[in-house]
Amino acid sequence: MRSGISGERSRFRGALADVGRCQLLSLAALAVSGAGALVVGALLLLPIGVGFVLLPPAAAALRRVSDRYRDRATRRTGVAIRPPRPLPTRAVPSEGATGRRGRARAILGDDGFWRDLRWAWLEPWTGGLLAVVPPALVEYGLFGAAVQPFVWRLLGDGNWYAFVLVDSTPTMSAALLLGLAFMAAGRYLAPVALRLHARWSVRLLAAPYTTELVRRIEHLAGSRADVLDVQAAELRRIERDLHDGAQARLVALGMTLAEATRLLDVDPPAARALLHEVRATSERALQDLRELVHGVLPPILADRGLGDAVRSLALDSHLDVHVEAVLPGRLPAPLESAGYFAIAELLANAAKHSGAPEVRIRLHHTDGVLRVTVEDDGRGGADPGGNGLRGVRRRLDPFDGTLALHSPRGGPTTVTLEIPCASSLPKTSSSSGTG
Repeated sequence: MRSGISGERSRFRGALADVGRCQLLSLAALAVSGAGALVVGALLLLPIGVGFVLLPPAAAALRRVSDRYRDRATRRTGVAIRPPRPLPTRAVPSEGATGRRGRARAILGDDGFWRDLRWAWLEPWTGGLLAVVPPALVEYGLFGAAVQPFVWRLLGDGNWYAFVLVDSTPTMSAALLLGLAFMAAGRYLAPVALRLHARWSVRLLAAPYTTELVRRIEHLAGSRADVLDVQAAELRRIERDLHDGAQARLVALGMTLAEATRLLDVDPPAARALLHEVRATSERALQDLRELVHGVLPPILADRGLGDAVRSLALDSHLDVHVEAVLPGRLPAPLESAGYFAIAELLANAAKHSGAPEVRIRLHHTDGVLRVTVEDDGRGGADPGGNGLRGVRRRLDPFDGTLALHSPRGGPTTVTLEIPCASSLPKTSSSSGTG
């Protein structure tokens, strides 16, 4: 019985929250129209030169408003709206104009700017009117149900409530029932209006397919260049490590062996000492080679897969690392390598910067997407533009992967990686561990 009452209360609070959201959206439409009016005013003042000064800040204000609507529509519909390119901050060199005029011309040539302006013009007349219907019904119903029964005698003749002339107790009762019906209608229409408004926002704010296709091609071209740069840097690192590490030790080992051979008949104790040195040098060279191979591809990753490789990282860390891995067998080798080194970088960042004693790593594969969450209970305030996170993004770019960072001051810090992929085995393996 209590659970039923609490469920009704939660549904009632949810309905009121939806009505409140509709009310806020209808009021926010005024801010949208204001931002759009600033841009239109700047455009109208372009012929006299003042518009070149006003257009960049007006366009930036409109972009901030449209970005908030994109985030809301994404949360409401689950359809990710990729933000447009950032507004130009300087003139386009090929157009010749410089300074404020050049920047204004660059903004006028930006597709995202015109898409934002079209949305700002239509939102108050479509989305705003759609969002205002549920709260208007609730407020008008509240007047009929909570006000009419007490003031209908004071209002005198001509007191109409909707289509009911309230001049007697029966008509007052009819107005009360009608007000309750309006309130119920507003309550049930609120979530519908929110969904329709979000879909409308997606339709207006999402880039056209051709624009997304061009952006995708440019992204892949940039990712390809980054991959080639990373491969070249990795080859240089391997060459340098081989030259300065194992190769130098092997050269020294050969020279020591030659000296030990020369002293073998003349000074056996000295030759024996040199042979001991040769053994130590060979062990150090072998350790250098093992570390070099581990940096290229950890053996446990090649043999056991991503889940066990991450558990091995957890065991090697001085932090208290908890790993939960639910993966459908083996994933493609390049993807496992990218995921492993991305997690290793995030774990190293947590150890160096977060001050966290505990880290939780979760790996899940659902709907063809590998999702990795690394959460620590440290001080927070992570820099999204730091070298470590930029390196992680570069590893994910060739796979069209994404990185989302949530790190408020005071913590906790949560990094979520999503990489589209397909498993190579149908069996599902799960593992969990603590390092």
